[in-house]
Amino acid sequence: MNFLDGSLIPENQDKLVITAAPYGPEWVPSDFPEDIPVTMEAQIQKAVDCYNAGASVLHLHVRELDGKGSKRLSMFNELIAGVRKAVPDMVIQVGGSISFAPESDGAAAKWLKDDTRHMLAELDPKPDQVTVTVNTTQMNVLEHMEAEDIAGTSLADPQVNAAYREMIVPSGPGFIEEHVRRLSAAGIQSAFQFYNINSYETVERLIRRGVYKGPLVMNWVAISGGMDAPNIYNLANFLRAIPDGAMLTVESSMRNVLPINMIGMAMGLHVRCGIEDNLWNQARTAKMGTVAQIEQLVRLAKEFGREVANGREAREILKIGVFYDTVEETLAANGFAPNPKGRQQGHLRRVA
Repeated sequence: MNFLDGSLIPENQDKLVITAAPYGPEWVPSDFPEDIPVTMEAQIQKAVDCYNAGASVLHLHVRELDGKGSKRLSMFNELIAGVRKAVPDMVIQVGGSISFAPESDGAAAKWLKDDTRHMLAELDPKPDQVTVTVNTTQMNVLEHMEAEDIAGTSLADPQVNAAYREMIVPSGPGFIEEHVRRLSAAGIQSAFQFYNINSYETVERLIRRGVYKGPLVMNWVAISGGMDAPNIYNLANFLRAIPDGAMLTVESSMRNVLPINMIGMAMGLHVRCGIEDNLWNQARTAKMGTVAQIEQLVRLAKEFGREVANGREAREILKIGVFYDTVEETLAANGFAPNPKGRQQGHLRRVA
């Protein structure tokens, strides 16, 4: 991305798109009973509350009545239908992990098999987006957490802690290409989860080969443990690589969420919050629910002078439902240099 004169001035930036992640599949209801919805009615109401607070994108996971993360597509269909009816403008983004939470105490925290994950393209009603992980990597969500972050929660249990510490994201070339093809064929946008430069470069190559022909919508996932650490050097390095036509949301975990979101907000990027990412206020004197986290970001956006996007505006910024016919059109629309022809190696800047 290029940051020219005026890039930090709010009227030259898109309205802020806030993604809410309120379902927190790594937690059990006893970890934060005031804010973890369990019944279907409560899960739908949580989406409504997030939208009313200022979030225009819902990162969706589902819980069974016993409080465990659901792996049943029928439950996803039910929640999507309920949210769609209650807040029709909200962008629904299904977490592509389905649920990585262990099914029983001491069980491994692991992602489901590829065939099951591919079935997210068959959800009915279909979501607007499904998150797509890129390249197999370690996902130790605990690596940069402090002992106080998880004290008194289920993640402090040694068996559960070990399960999450050893978690791997399976996302090889065959899975990624097939998954993107199925989602695109269903009219569902791929929301790419980038952990570092190499995961981004893999998708750029998919675009240049014509595997993916749509808007480049992505999260920079700075949670450490096999992914980028949340610091300005990693973010700046990532930003230098991506084209100007991309839509980027920054994401981190625990008390890194707020400062990373403030940096992203100032730079014209977009933000994500919620108990899936963080349970605490910044002083860690009390737990902070998803709605309160959204309201905090809305207040800060006003201080920055940056307007917050509603659902309809977020759909335009994210280009929901947009796909392109050719590789050339996809490259141009996203701000990439064209594919090289012969000895011509592309352009440093896009030309008319």
